Amino acid sequence: MFPSRSSRRRLGVCLLSSIVAVTAFAAEAPPAFEPANLDLKAKPSEDFNRYANGGWLDRNPIPADLTSWGSFDELRERNLATLREICDAASKKSDSPNGSAPRKIGDFFASGMDEEAIETAGAKPLAEDFSFIDAIKDREGLAVALGRFRDRGPDVGFSFYGDQDPKDTTQVIAQIGQSGLGLPDRDYYLKDDEDSKKLREGYLTHVGKMFGLLGEAPDLAAENARRVIALETELAKGSMTRVQRRDRDAVYHKMTAEETQALMPDFALPKFLAELKITAPGAINVHQPDFLKAFNRLVKETPLDDWKAYLRWHLVHRAASYLSKDFVNADFDFFGRALTGAKELRPRWKRVVTAVDAGIGELLGQVYVEKTFPPEAKKRVLEMVENLRAALREKIDKLEWMSPATKLAAQKKLAAFTVKMGYPDKWRDYSSLAIDRGPFVLNALRARQFESRRSLGKIGQPVDRTEWGMTPPTVNAYYRSTLNEIVFPAGILQPPFFSFTADDAINYGGIGAVIGHEMTHGFDDQGRKSDANGNLVDWWTADDARNFNERAKLVVEQFNGYSVLDGLHINGELTQGENIADLGGLKIAYAALEKALAAKPGAAEKKIDGFTPAQRFFLGYAQLWRRNMRPEALRLQVKTNPHSPASFRVIGPLSNLPEFAAAFAVPAGAPMARPAELQARIW
Repeated sequence: MFPSRSSRRRLGVCLLSSIVAVTAFAAEAPPAFEPANLDLKAKPSEDFNRYANGGWLDRNPIPADLTSWGSFDELRERNLATLREICDAASKKSDSPNGSAPRKIGDFFASGMDEEAIETAGAKPLAEDFSFIDAIKDREGLAVALGRFRDRGPDVGFSFYGDQDPKDTTQVIAQIGQSGLGLPDRDYYLKDDEDSKKLREGYLTHVGKMFGLLGEAPDLAAENARRVIALETELAKGSMTRVQRRDRDAVYHKMTAEETQALMPDFALPKFLAELKITAPGAINVHQPDFLKAFNRLVKETPLDDWKAYLRWHLVHRAASYLSKDFVNADFDFFGRALTGAKELRPRWKRVVTAVDAGIGELLGQVYVEKTFPPEAKKRVLEMVENLRAALREKIDKLEWMSPATKLAAQKKLAAFTVKMGYPDKWRDYSSLAIDRGPFVLNALRARQFESRRSLGKIGQPVDRTEWGMTPPTVNAYYRSTLNEIVFPAGILQPPFFSFTADDAINYGGIGAVIGHEMTHGFDDQGRKSDANGNLVDWWTADDARNFNERAKLVVEQFNGYSVLDGLHINGELTQGENIADLGGLKIAYAALEKALAAKPGAAEKKIDGFTPAQRFFLGYAQLWRRNMRPEALRLQVKTNPHSPASFRVIGPLSNLPEFAAAFAVPAGAPMARPAELQARIW
């Protein structure tokens, strides 16, 4: 019913200048490259991350309200400051018409900043939802309740949403799969190491505390917490691991509604669908059939009182950050301090701005784009994209391990890439979304319901290829295989990732390597399973796949060998797609830089800040990954995240690159030069 902490899911009309006036930037952007961030006492051949970022790392401790501090975090904080000005100005604009963009932005922000009203309300705005849960009398009622939850936002019990049919990407079909956990991953419930046991004990205590805040007596709160953990543990047992879920073929099982119902005969699927106003779901992609079987067993065997406790928990769990401070603080104590190592709660204004961006991000994003992403910036980065596409085209032609037939299909796919840069051409229409200055939590709930109904309303419809999966201020980017597109919000197209006034070397090493990274996702172990139209079909020959896997294995083994802390190693299988994309992105971006320099006589030899363009390229790349991180957050990342920790995204791929060794005269046998026979050469 509320935006999840990690939600990235996925347009209306308004001239940018007409939304709301804002003041100047809240935080000045840093230079594209700062020599003082280096540690010249370190040797680039020994630890390039320390050499490139040591000065910055020493001067930048982690703020108490964050779990890490790095380039991404710096940019996110600058973006938040800009968004705050937009929200604050909108909230003070008294003559904005009802339903207008500035009115929605201002009211949403004002509701979140009204601490007195939030404290007075407590959990009372959720009373109707709690009453609905209490009224469940049978398993049909449970199915209706799960439908009500899904209509208002979160997935409980299982996930259900509308998305492309992986094998017919012109159409949106229903998707159903595993979900319903409170902890970040199934392994948190199932591993027997001491850290996992301690975390589960803390989780049990936390769930009980939240029930207590809802007014339950201590003994009942503790008993209900045990019921929740037991039910979630059984859901975890039926769930696939993150590595297993990387196999896109393993999570595609197209079925009819009747076949889906047969997997969970004790669950009233028609009642669930009716609550979502879905009368004819059509085909359904069942991601994990075995999970639905496990879910059915729980529906059949678990007492309704346990399910009611589970639903009450997930309601307050998703709502906690929008409620009074007793709920906010309790939520932070576990999911902040214990799970990620954060020391202090984020200031209210940052939490509220984040909620506004999550709820109505394309309204907020229109003003953000006007302030931060001028047309000349978009023009330059689009030129870079085409240079990178040309470089990848040449790389594919020269690959020794790829057959001519596969090369032809790869070139067709590369030519078909859609590029979305900065912001949507068509903005999302929020006119049906009601926002007011009433309870903050209800604004968040209605925004989540709006997005949920938008997603479910697409089932059975043609795919809208103009949609974006991130809001414009987001500091991130993605490749979406079923659309065969790369998407870069304006939020990441800022220093140090990109500056339209910086030299080519810094920009190609920065955003160029990131663009190349996303491009190569179209040709990695999973991306290659989608053709030029995004359809799930493996267009590689068996020999090509074997040749790729032999090279990919070197990357997997390399990262398996990296110990992060306390003997905890990176999972090379889980992170292989991102590690290979880092390596490929660097190769492609470097080749594109060479082309750009060749077109400018003397540019390849011109030094800036004492460094050649080749050296600045790798320095520009490394500075993206400068990051200090708390041990708890680092441990969480290694266990759940397909991206390797930041420092290893520097030393890992660069130690495979002869181009890097040449630029910094790295001798054979040095830590930053892997033996030739172990260097992964894919692109």
